[in-house]
Amino acid sequence: MQRPIKTPFSSTLKLTAIAQAALLASCASISAPAPNGSAHSAANERSLLVYGGPILTMEGAQPAYAEALLIEDGVIRFAGGLAEARKLAPQARKLDLKNKTAIPGIIDAHSHANSVGMQQTVANLYAPPDGKVVNIPSLLNELKDWAQKNPDFVQATSGWIMGNGYDDAELQEKRHPTADELDLVSKDQPVLILHQSGHLASANHKALELLNINADTKNPEGGVIRRVAGSTVPNGVLEESAVIQAMMTAFKTVPPEVMEKMALKAVQTYVENGYTTVQEGRADRGTAELWRSLAARNKLPIDVVAYPDISSEQAYMLEKGSSREYANHFRIGGVKISLDGSPQGKTAWLTQPYVVPPAGLPKTYRGYPAFPQQQTVQNLINLAFQNNWQILAHANGDAAVDQYLTAIEKAGKAHAAKDRRNVIIHAQTMREDQLDKAKQLNLIPSFFSLHTYYWGDWHVSQTLGEARAARISPTGSALKRGMIFTEHHDAPVIPPKSMMMLDATVNRVTRSGKLLGADQRVSPYIALKSMTDWAAYQYFEEDKKGTLSAGKLGDFVILSDNPVTVQPNRLKDIQILATYKEGQLIYQKSLK
Repeated sequence: MQRPIKTPFSSTLKLTAIAQAALLASCASISAPAPNGSAHSAANERSLLVYGGPILTMEGAQPAYAEALLIEDGVIRFAGGLAEARKLAPQARKLDLKNKTAIPGIIDAHSHANSVGMQQTVANLYAPPDGKVVNIPSLLNELKDWAQKNPDFVQATSGWIMGNGYDDAELQEKRHPTADELDLVSKDQPVLILHQSGHLASANHKALELLNINADTKNPEGGVIRRVAGSTVPNGVLEESAVIQAMMTAFKTVPPEVMEKMALKAVQTYVENGYTTVQEGRADRGTAELWRSLAARNKLPIDVVAYPDISSEQAYMLEKGSSREYANHFRIGGVKISLDGSPQGKTAWLTQPYVVPPAGLPKTYRGYPAFPQQQTVQNLINLAFQNNWQILAHANGDAAVDQYLTAIEKAGKAHAAKDRRNVIIHAQTMREDQLDKAKQLNLIPSFFSLHTYYWGDWHVSQTLGEARAARISPTGSALKRGMIFTEHHDAPVIPPKSMMMLDATVNRVTRSGKLLGADQRVSPYIALKSMTDWAAYQYFEEDKKGTLSAGKLGDFVILSDNPVTVQPNRLKDIQILATYKEGQLIYQKSLK
């Protein structure tokens, strides 16, 4: 399926050849525009010659390099020897890498793009290295400071004070903040903070009041309202579907221009990390249409693929459908279904109990499904098969994976065989037998190996225990089976730091320095493959993206070091120096 070359995006985002020359001075050089002569100028604008450093093409099972790339009208015309490239386009603009490394544009296999903008707008409650919060007092201080500095946003949300990224696993108290504690920020204004997993939240009493949550409120389907011990009084902590309802209430008054600003801030963050294709996972109608609107106004410098929630947005999907074609860098790629919660939040649905259950729950606690009835899941999967929508299924726990595999297998027998490339998102605790079944069903696991660093120690001591934790995100097991897999960061759960994701997939080292699952490690080249070539395959875009080869888009990234030759423990320190989309410079690291 042929993808048309896009028209240039807005002048505020597109960098001219002259601007490129100025901005790339630190890491590369671009020839000055040809003097006079419109023909020469047009040729320069249309063509870009890249050379002077390792160009890692990502073709094949072993590292392969091209001496030069020639990009014309946004597409790679030639990848090979420099002399031949010069002959093909002697007037092309020249980009000398000066021994820096070029790789294909990085492809985001799963995240929540719009929420990245939200995370960067509300109070930053991440623990180090991504934030400053180490205990509940420092969390409260961050909220108070943010509220004082952001009165316009607080006003836009009708008074809500919000934060994102707290993690009870990293708080010194090893628990969630309560409504009583959040009242110390404000008793008159609602306060809502989102857990780093995105699957839990904590609210103060004013927020609970506005959410109509009280001692008589029942748990919503697929969610939990935690209570004060020995009573039915809410303690402020919410789980799963209760979190979604709270976030929708808090953001319902935010004007469109503020939402747009957040979305574009998110795009900039991805671009700075080398991403040229990103995902809006589990979109609602409003979020999908926000991206469509930005695209229609030529405000997207990179590709955005949305996957609306199949359980809540069936009418929208039946109206809009999915497409393999982009319109100004936007398309709907399929649907998302969420089958359970998060292991770090102890809401993922497991077949074996958690090591330490949440307070007040029995030792047999195994988490819980988003959809308790298998037939509910089956009906949703059947609907996707009927409409040929690609399915991304959030399944962290192995019980949730079982539920998905059963539904996929049954739907496959009832519908015509097609190349669907359905995905298991996170696949954190997939067993060996489940990998066998997934391979048989042609499913693609998209792993979340950054868990090994962020929550590896927590999984060993609190959630899974040593044996299960060592197999979290089992990339090694998938590779032994010859399976294509992808890697993701699930931003804003973890900031979209591409090189940190690469590092975690290769090294699997926890915060405390513990090696977690040595047999699940893969080489830097394979890890990078999961972020480029194989990620393009997941999106049905392997004919246009994922490798630096003739006929594909001129999407590439310039790195400070070569990921396949640098020492593995330095992978996370590699810097993104520049990002190009279809031959156009869209990001250059600032000089300091």
